[in-house]
Amino acid sequence: MQEPDTFEPEATRRDADVTESSRANRGWWDRNADDYQVEHGTFLGDDRFVWGPEGLDEVEAELLGPPEELKGKDVLEIGAGAAQCSRWLAAQGARPVALDLSHRQLQHALRIGGSFPLVCGDAGALPFADKSFDLACSAYGALPFVADPALVLREVHRVLRPGGRFVFSATHPIRWAFPDEPGPEGLTVSASYFDRTPYVEQGDDGRAVYVEHHRTLGDRIRDIVASGLRLVDLVEPEWPSWNTAEWGGWSPLRGNLIPGTAIYVCERDRD
Repeated sequence: MQEPDTFEPEATRRDADVTESSRANRGWWDRNADDYQVEHGTFLGDDRFVWGPEGLDEVEAELLGPPEELKGKDVLEIGAGAAQCSRWLAAQGARPVALDLSHRQLQHALRIGGSFPLVCGDAGALPFADKSFDLACSAYGALPFVADPALVLREVHRVLRPGGRFVFSATHPIRWAFPDEPGPEGLTVSASYFDRTPYVEQGDDGRAVYVEHHRTLGDRIRDIVASGLRLVDLVEPEWPSWNTAEWGGWSPLRGNLIPGTAIYVCERDRD
């Protein structure tokens, strides 16, 4: 196990470009992958496909299509972490490829096991040929952490085959207006929803060690359309009664009042 971070970074809102965001988030996930898998591994399972902290499962949601139709499909998982979603896809007979920026996260994928490829790479420069995949998916992977999400979406469009589908989940944009707290203090608006300034954690030297980027709902839709993809559904999972867990700023209290996750279902038109 790697040692956890021993310093408390400063949390701030400031600009962070593509290079700084990528460098900071690769380092953060490499340092914190062990703790993340320990803390959330039971919830995520080894071979479940969960779209977010609410616990919406692809078995029930079928956002990529009916499970029986996944057999033989080439599927790219972006921001795969320990590749739990890819492992579930493989069990349905699909041919997944799991990509992540963090080498340490992919080491956890190796530890759990699986016969599908693991690729360490950047979502903004996918190392695959045009029209390589029938489907692509990303459960809280890449999109919340990149400075140029439109670039990622264009890359996904490029590697999808005509008629292919891309489904990705991210923090619901409305959450950026509220404090990231699971209790009552997280229910009062404290910031402008329209402030796109990134959330940055930085060290004493001012170098970013973690970055998240905010896009409004309209921004997300415009990015999708500009990439050449077509938005066919927007899913806002409700908090289920069985889920009593707190996950960062997610909790039953907040989940029953305001959405925490947005899932964007996109398709590439047939040529």
